Amino acid sequence: MTAVDPRPLIGEPVSLDLLNTRWNVEGVRQDLLTDTDGLAVWLAANGLERRFTADATTLRHTLAARDALASLVDRPGDPAATARVDAVLDHGRIRATLTTEGPGEEAEFTDPTWGPAWTAARDYLDLLRTAPDRIRACAHEACILHFFDTSRNGTRRWCSMAACGNRAKASRHYARTKDR
Repeated sequence: MTAVDPRPLIGEPVSLDLLNTRWNVEGVRQDLLTDTDGLAVWLAANGLERRFTADATTLRHTLAARDALASLVDRPGDPAATARVDAVLDHGRIRATLTTEGPGEEAEFTDPTWGPAWTAARDYLDLLRTAPDRIRACAHEACILHFFDTSRNGTRRWCSMAACGNRAKASRHYARTKDR
């Protein structure tokens, strides 16, 4: 049985969910992927636990993908960051299939331990194709979480209105009342 996911923001696309395996709690950095148990939690949260094993090699490859994606999200278009994500993508491919249900696609990997890393990197490509301007970092200065803005008008600023959005509003209110 997998442990409970302790992260404050879950359910984002798999690439951003991988970035969100690091978060802050009262200024202290937390990291879900410090061991294979944390990897098992992340795999389960993304429906990948049946396809991939939470072992040390998979963890190492997943961390490499997280670091590569973080670099690219922080510096879009940076050639070095782009090359790092592309290096992760080198470990897999999409194979076209035809089944009795019709056409499909299946991911294939040079080594299955690259599967979760490749899946996250591939998902990031899909987000870039869909709406690159909707890939966002939380606007709260102490938050390091990322999200894909699915709001109708594309103006979401916070990872969570209940957490970071509320803290920002409370800070502004406190600053206004303090000056009176």
